Amino acid sequence: MPKKRSDESSAARGNRSDRILAAPVFSQPQPTPDPQTFVVRHASDAAAYKVIDELNREHKLKALPFPPPRGGTEPRLTFAEVVDNNQKLLDTISANGQIVFHATGDCGGTKGPATQNEVSDKMVSDFDEADPAEVPQFNFLLGDIVYSFGEAQYYYDQFYDPYRNYHAPILAAAGNHDGMVSPLQHEKSLQAFLRNFCSDCFQVSPDAGNLSRTAQIQPGVFFTFEAPFVRIIALYSNTLEDPGVIADRHIGNSQLKFLKAALLRVKKENYRGALLFAHHHPPYVARGRHGWSVEMQQQIDTVCNEVGIWPHADLAGHAHNYQRFTRTRSDGTHIPYIVCGNGGHAVQRLTTNGQPPLRAPQLIQAASKDTDAVVLESYDDRNFGYLRLVANARQLRIEYHPAVDGPNTKTPDDQVTIDLATRQVAHYVARDSGIPALAERIRQFAQVKPTKADGRAIRPRSDANRGSRAFPRIKDW
Repeated sequence: MPKKRSDESSAARGNRSDRILAAPVFSQPQPTPDPQTFVVRHASDAAAYKVIDELNREHKLKALPFPPPRGGTEPRLTFAEVVDNNQKLLDTISANGQIVFHATGDCGGTKGPATQNEVSDKMVSDFDEADPAEVPQFNFLLGDIVYSFGEAQYYYDQFYDPYRNYHAPILAAAGNHDGMVSPLQHEKSLQAFLRNFCSDCFQVSPDAGNLSRTAQIQPGVFFTFEAPFVRIIALYSNTLEDPGVIADRHIGNSQLKFLKAALLRVKKENYRGALLFAHHHPPYVARGRHGWSVEMQQQIDTVCNEVGIWPHADLAGHAHNYQRFTRTRSDGTHIPYIVCGNGGHAVQRLTTNGQPPLRAPQLIQAASKDTDAVVLESYDDRNFGYLRLVANARQLRIEYHPAVDGPNTKTPDDQVTIDLATRQVAHYVARDSGIPALAERIRQFAQVKPTKADGRAIRPRSDANRGSRAFPRIKDW
């Protein structure tokens, strides 16, 4: 049996299923065709949003409280726990020297299953790899899994069914729609999310219907997730449409205490792997329906400054498109901020009403003594898609894959790589193709810069003067 979580846990309340299992299940035994229709037709939310819009105009909408997670100040969950301490899998990932995983947000559909299936089908195609090291090991959803109010009756159609063939664990940061409460209903905020993602044991949720995936065992809506080569700090940015809120007088500052504790442990342990922040509301957006979460980002920055630890990258959803930013801090280090909220729910354009498309890259925030330079590097506001991330001992690579590319396309439409030691955007050092000794020589050649006797770097000759010996030939090795 897995290690049972306490039955007194406040983060795991809700109707229990009697299908408690000895080990987690991540997919169906055999692949099945995509559904063409929803099992439960999604009713109109127009009446509920009419009330919400009025409350918003009157400034009566506030962040909602949430149950404290299991595990004290810094709740933790390990990849080993999620896979029931599958030592063979853990050893394989370690031997591979890297871990691959997915991320996307805003994946729940309300009009039908087609768009969410388009994304999940392409994700599933990533399990078909010539090199087993390239197979994804988990998926981290960036919020808004179920629309419009995280209702239990829609979990089957919007989450379990589209991911029925996904052969790995799925974790999630809760989004505003996962915690929102319809003013016409009397549900508790996050009730279904906690049941399906914060279970205290491996059990099949009643919301999964006849499908086999077990509920996830996250300790709550904020936690540290530790996997080989990567550590993810997940935050809950609450229920407002804008901005994201992780701490205020209504919900307290438990997440700021958590963030500080998590970063202090990173510092104490001298952790050298990739460090990611994951939450729903993005700190930066270029344009569109959603704005920046300025105060939330300032609170995060304050803790990072105080501890002296910053993330290698920040992942968010909320805006229903893909946007990639580079934040250049005053010390010259780079932090990619990725918005990937086009996981299946209606794509949102960044420009409307005949406006010309945005040109990228472009500076969206000027550098000053108080603010860092933030550049919009790339975006996609026309397609659904997801992130594929690769972490190893030296680098973190973040790829963007539009679902429209189909299962036979493995090349990303956009990518960024961060050197973990220097925290600089870097050239990705690819894996070998079955010739590891040669690949290691190539890595050494690519990373070691020749210098003159005085220590200055040697300037490369022009292409015209290099000839065929500018780079060592394979036969020389």
